[in-house]
Amino acid sequence: MSDWENDKNPGWGAPDESGGGRAGRGVSQARQESQRDWKLIEKLVMSLQSEQRKSRRWGVFFKLLTFGYLFALLYLIQFSGAGSLNATAGRHTALIEVTGPIAAEELASADNIVGSLQKAFKEPDAVAVILRINSPGGSPVQAGYIYDEIKRLRGEYPDKKVYAVISDIGASGAYYIAAAADQIYADQASLVGSIGVVSGGFGFTGIMDKLGIERRLYTAGANKAFLDPFSPEEEQDVAFWQQVLETTHRQFIEKVREGRGDRLADDDRLFSGLVWTGEQALELGLVDGLGSSAHVARQIVGEKELVDYSHQPSPLRNLVDQLGVSVGEGVARYLSEARFELR
Repeated sequence: MSDWENDKNPGWGAPDESGGGRAGRGVSQARQESQRDWKLIEKLVMSLQSEQRKSRRWGVFFKLLTFGYLFALLYLIQFSGAGSLNATAGRHTALIEVTGPIAAEELASADNIVGSLQKAFKEPDAVAVILRINSPGGSPVQAGYIYDEIKRLRGEYPDKKVYAVISDIGASGAYYIAAAADQIYADQASLVGSIGVVSGGFGFTGIMDKLGIERRLYTAGANKAFLDPFSPEEEQDVAFWQQVLETTHRQFIEKVREGRGDRLADDDRLFSGLVWTGEQALELGLVDGLGSSAHVARQIVGEKELVDYSHQPSPLRNLVDQLGVSVGEGVARYLSEARFELR
């Protein structure tokens, strides 16, 4: 072997062992990083595809839900009238619910209850009317309207009796209404009575002084700021308002006495605002017996079939309310699942 060859072999061999090894490791590291990048891209694409599939499924769900509600609306519009006619076929006992506060904008408003009473009395197959009461009371004006209409209808249809049945509670304005009925029934544990008038509020003058707040009130008329909660209480204002309350209370008592007559016990506590159990109310003459609506229809009226004449919200209103709840639940569920998937 020549010197040239001896010199060439070491010269070529040494760099190849060191430099070539480093180059191989660099290529391997680059390949691994490239594979990691592709895996991340693949995961991202799969995640986007999953979200798109979920979006399509929810889109189909909401479309089906919309069509379902539209069909339900058409069905209600078409058959609601026929259903009510079929419900009143044959002799029966009319049932009218008096539920919740007695106020102008509530379900137990005078307009709603009076309308139901008129339908029940005009229906020849309704042999009697039951007012099923579950109310703590409310407006004396609304209760008075209903009381007067019951009296009027009883005079116009003397053969059709009205029975008030108190379930959980029939107090204050609710008992005002019940007093117009021919007879009142309750459960032994029902709450009955509260024949009184209440009015209340708050006075903020003390806290205003502490906070350094000045009341500025401009009126025309000496009593226009009557019982203003942000002004000091005036003795003459309180005395005048007490007269208003006592006058309303007197009217309430007169209506109860007119409706109940000599069935009321001679007890000064009757009109004190106290509330009684059904069992106590029976002893005091506030009710005529203990029993449910079914009991009264079956045992007292003699027609056990009850047909509900209560005011019902329109089918469209019910549908809109239910649609709002369903859509809200669907959106909440979707957002919840989306957050879970993105974690």
